[in-house]
Formats: sequence, C-alpha cells, structure tokens
Amino acid sequence: MNPESNEAIWTPSFILIWFFALLTFFSAFQLFPTAPLRLQELGSSLADSGLFLSIFTLGSSIGALFTGAIGDRIGHRRMMIFSSLMFMLISGIYGFTNSLLTFYSLAPFHGVVWSGILTSASAKAGSIIPETRRTQGFALYGLAGPIGVILGPTAGVTIYQSFGWKMECLGLVLCFGTLSILGLIIPKDPKSIDRHSSHLQKPNRLILELSSLLFIQAIAYGALNSYSAQEGLGLNLRWPAAGLASMGLGMVIMRIIVGITGLGQQPIIHLPRMAILATLGLIVLSLPFGGLERLVIAGLLFGAGYSMVFTLLNTALLDTVPEESRGTAFGTFMFAFDAGIGLGSWILGYLIGTYSYQLGWSVGAFFMTLGIPLAYQIRGQRLALH
Repeated sequence: MNPESNEAIWTPSFILIWFFALLTFFSAFQLFPTAPLRLQELGSSLADSGLFLSIFTLGSSIGALFTGAIGDRIGHRRMMIFSSLMFMLISGIYGFTNSLLTFYSLAPFHGVVWSGILTSASAKAGSIIPETRRTQGFALYGLAGPIGVILGPTAGVTIYQSFGWKMECLGLVLCFGTLSILGLIIPKDPKSIDRHSSHLQKPNRLILELSSLLFIQAIAYGALNSYSAQEGLGLNLRWPAAGLASMGLGMVIMRIIVGITGLGQQPIIHLPRMAILATLGLIVLSLPFGGLERLVIAGLLFGAGYSMVFTLLNTALLDTVPEESRGTAFGTFMFAFDAGIGLGSWILGYLIGTYSYQLGWSVGAFFMTLGIPLAYQIRGQRLALH
C-alpha cells in the first residue's frame, strides 16, 4: 500500500469536476466514431473519413498552446464554461449541414474549443486534488474519461443507426449545454493566483520529454478513435464499438487498481511496463485473425497501459509546474497529444483505407515500440531527482 496521507480525495469539488470530465468524454466519444460514418454518407471515401479527426486535432493541438495560457489568465472555470457553450453551438451546426466543406472547415475551430475544455479541466482538477495524493487522485479522476469512452461510442453508433445524424447532434447539444451549467456549479478559481503573469512560455526539457512519449502513444489512439468502430461494422460484428468500449473498460480497471494501491511512493517506476502493455494491445490488434475477441483483447490491453502512461505523465508534470502556469503546461501536453492523434488518424487511416486494417494497426504497433525506450529514460531521470 502507498503510505500517502489520509487527505480526502472525494470532496464535493472533486465529485463535480469528475462528473464534468465524465460527461465531456461521453459526449465527445459519441461524435468521434460516428463523424467518419456521416462523412461517408455525404460522399467521403473510407480513407478520407479519418481526415475529420486529423483536422480536428490539428486545431486542438495548436489551440492548446494558447487556450492553456488563456485559461491561466482568465480562470480555468471560465474557460470550461465558454468552451462548453461553443462546443454546443458547433454540434448544432453539424446536425444541419450536408456539406463536406462545412464539416472540414468547422473541424479546426472545433478542435480549438476541445483543447480549451481539456486543458482547463485538467488544470482545475490539479488544483482540487491534494498534492500528497496526486497519483491516486488523478487515477480516480481519470476514471471519468474511460467510462465516457465505454459508453459514448456505443451510444453514438446506436443513436446514429437508429435515429439518424440530426438526432445524435441534438443529443450533443443537450450534453454540452448541461456541461456549461455544471461548470457554473464548480468552485471558482482561487483569487490568490496571479493570473496577470500568465503568458505563452517556452516548455522546459521535462515537459518536452513527457510530451514526446504522449505523442507516440497518441498516434495509435487517434487511429483507434476513427477506425476501430468502422472495422467492427465492416466485419458485421454484433457489437461494432467493441474495440473502443473495451479500451475504456481497460482504462477503468487499471485506474481502479491504482486508485486503491497508489502504486507506491514512486509511481513513475511503472511507466515502462505500462508503455509495454499498451504496445501489446496494438500488436494483438494487428494480428491477421480474430474478430470480436481480437478487438476486445486489444482494447483491454491498450486501454489499461495507455491510461496509466497518461496518468503517470500527468503526475510528473504537476510535480514540477506551479499552479499559476498549469494551464500553459497542460497546453503543451495537449499539443503533443492531439498532434499524435491527428497524425495517427491521417497516416494509419491512409494505410487502412488504401491497403488493409492489418497494415495500419501494424504500423501503429511499430510507433508504440518507439515509446518504450523513452519511458525507461523518463523513469531513470525522475528517480534520479528523488
């Protein structure tokens, strides 16, 4: 067991930010796997259908460099509310457009809004979780996203197939409207923080190293978001969203374990094995046999490993960044994350659409292996500081 303090994690403020994250991911992951389906309905090819997520994450990655700093300056809570309202507006426009051009034109602005939600919510959570229980706190906070990933794709695909695209977008409008109201209930940011000193800063070496590993992991993650459900539909599986839902379940299982154990006094020692676990998931996914069981096993392995890589990198980031600059730091983090997602959705999507799913997943597994030596390097450097 981890001998951390007994400071409470599940405070009212933590519960509110936890539900905010849950609804955010539940809503967004209804859109991510179904937007490519809608694009194909409007005339896009299989290979090009992943371009939406690539453009979306291009906007998100670049936007995160600025929205993080803006959140530091105006307040993370205000940024959460504003971004939720903008997400609601854009979701409504998606529901009524029949133009591929409109879809792709909105995608980068939509990505900027998404970055505003993620950077501000992460920074806000960092101010709520007790410093002495950071790993456990972020593991538990991180449960919200995976649960949303479990429920969102299945709900999105089901609504899309049963009721159509407009009804799905109406549901997204309601979800993000609820998020903006929830943001009003979350406690205001501390007045003691000097927000006037916040500005776009050059990331230090630590942030760059942490972001590089996250970038590598996100390449596979991006392709999974765009193409896992499409592969399930192409195989005529009774549960086409099995890959994404299993990935979310793997995240939940691993985070529950960490929430209980805390992973000891130096959780960073587990970073390489978590990177290896995520890589195994992509290797299973690239196998030339297996249908539903392959997607489920791959999703569980990738979700469990990737989830904790993200948590351990978050903890290391918070250990060195002061509260008044956390939005900026998370902005750099999200830049790497979304750039990886966009690159993965584009490159692996091209390979999947032009050649085969197996080739796309195999190249994704290759990229994942590049992160393992980096994980060992980060672990060694972090342990040397303690």
